[in-house]
Amino acid sequence: MRFQFYMTCLILVTVPSFLFAQRQMENLDRGLVAIKTGDHAAFVSWRLFNEDPEDLAFNLYRKNGKGEIAKVNAEPIHKVTWYKDESFDPSQKNSWFVKSLKGKQESDEKGSFSIAASSPVKPYFSIPLQKPDGYAPNDISVGDLDGDGQYEIVVHQVGKSRDNSQKGMTDPPVFQAYKLDGTFLWEINLGKNIREGAHYTQFMVFDLDGDGRAEFACKTADGTTDALGNVIGDTSKDWRDLDQESSTYGKILSGPEYLTVFEGSTGKAISTVDYIPARGDIGTWGGVGGNGGNDNSGNRVDRFTACVAYLDGKHPSLVMGRGYYGRTVLAAFDFTKGELQNRWVFDSKDGKNPYSGMGNHGLSVADVDFDGKDEIVFGSMVVDDNGEGLYTTGLRHGDALHVSDLDPSTPDLEVFGIHEIEDGTKGPGVALFNARNGKVLFEAAPDIDVGRGVAANIDSSRVGAQMWWSGDPNLYDIKGNIIGEAPREQNFLIWWDGDLSRELLDRNRITKYGKGVIFEAEGATSNNGTKATPALSGDILGDWREELILRSEDNNELRIYSSPIPTAIKMPTLMQDSQYRVSIAWQNVAYNQPPHPSFYMGTGMKE
Repeated sequence: MRFQFYMTCLILVTVPSFLFAQRQMENLDRGLVAIKTGDHAAFVSWRLFNEDPEDLAFNLYRKNGKGEIAKVNAEPIHKVTWYKDESFDPSQKNSWFVKSLKGKQESDEKGSFSIAASSPVKPYFSIPLQKPDGYAPNDISVGDLDGDGQYEIVVHQVGKSRDNSQKGMTDPPVFQAYKLDGTFLWEINLGKNIREGAHYTQFMVFDLDGDGRAEFACKTADGTTDALGNVIGDTSKDWRDLDQESSTYGKILSGPEYLTVFEGSTGKAISTVDYIPARGDIGTWGGVGGNGGNDNSGNRVDRFTACVAYLDGKHPSLVMGRGYYGRTVLAAFDFTKGELQNRWVFDSKDGKNPYSGMGNHGLSVADVDFDGKDEIVFGSMVVDDNGEGLYTTGLRHGDALHVSDLDPSTPDLEVFGIHEIEDGTKGPGVALFNARNGKVLFEAAPDIDVGRGVAANIDSSRVGAQMWWSGDPNLYDIKGNIIGEAPREQNFLIWWDGDLSRELLDRNRITKYGKGVIFEAEGATSNNGTKATPALSGDILGDWREELILRSEDNNELRIYSSPIPTAIKMPTLMQDSQYRVSIAWQNVAYNQPPHPSFYMGTGMKE
């Protein structure tokens, strides 16, 4: 897959060609977006694709409410994929579209964006929500649900929720789908037999069968109702523990469990199979050392994860997980011809297994051994594309995970993670290791339970990623040298300001390392308490920078923020990098983590 960008001169960034040549990918439109920056001004940007020729230029057109069309730019736009339109009439509804230009020949491009007449100047556009009473939007995901080349949004609407360690009742999880113009598409209610919580309700939005339309997939149970009113299982069953004096009050530790794929365009359930792995004996999900002991409270057995991976190098597979404190099971499914088929099952099985307790509160997907097929990076272990364990570092589970080419001086990918050191276990609270073979490259915080940690190129004066974590005031380079003071922000990342180093995203603020806050989303808020995660962040529209999606403070709308800052870099959309694209799919899982591409992207990005 080739990535290219332009500053004052052309630089080519190359990653393995088989990724784009073989992998089933989305057929997206130009993803044009316009952010109103003044009474007569808008910042308009659009996607570049890997397959675009290096000399491709664009013309930008504006259509007003009278149907009159005018070309905005005087000369072809060829060094960037954005333009400042500073001459439109705000009393008219205006829409913009681009045409690509090869020589003097224009080609029509799919994708346009409208701004309503007399709309106020604001750094976002909104999607009004039809949320159920007592619910609030939380995690979201994107996919082209109807095959028109534009992303739609799937919203997880959350009522009363519980952590797995807590007893008590929850509200049924609800999912809704919307188009980016706010059109409501469907609602799915998972019912009372699916518990609500960050570790329970994992969902994937992805085109699993290659028909050009994304599906929605998640764990279901008796009483789950699809968008057409069809009920899965037996709606009369209530498998919750209703004894308020019970240690498992409100939990669901008996009854059937299912995995369902829903049609993305309609929300109709189209394939349901038994969920793998089954819960079995809830007292046998412990493991070796630390927090890996068994319990009968339903805590360890109901820790779920999920992702999408190209296990054969060509087609995406759905991977559903259960457990990470002790026993860990991952089950891969292929979705073909409207049916789910189990591909393989990985099971750490018992406490003597070296993979026991090596999971994470999240996971990542990457081709760590460069064979063209994806592996599952699950905390301190990696599961190969064939469902067999590739290796484990033995460093046990943790709360944060970052996988990318963090050190561009070496050919391999790296994994940075933090680790929970608890109940008498020993080892590093922070580690960096080689993603291909598990060799530990750097470790710190010996015998300390570290709660937060991040690795990314945030210092625009240095090449390679920097590392920092809670409990240590220092910022480290990727070789483990102290290079300065660590930022206070330890949650999310975002490419926003136009250079290649990444900014810090925390709550509703974007901060540039060493410079302070550069953007604040007033009237919007993040999710999940102190973890302060966005509803979603990713390159879903416009040029290669990442959009920020937050819920409004009153929970009545989603706000999509797109950077209006000029950039000298011309680069294809990150959504055409397979690792980055599946990162967007798993971003909502458990303790949300920011997406990373398969290549080094930062200061000093070389050919």
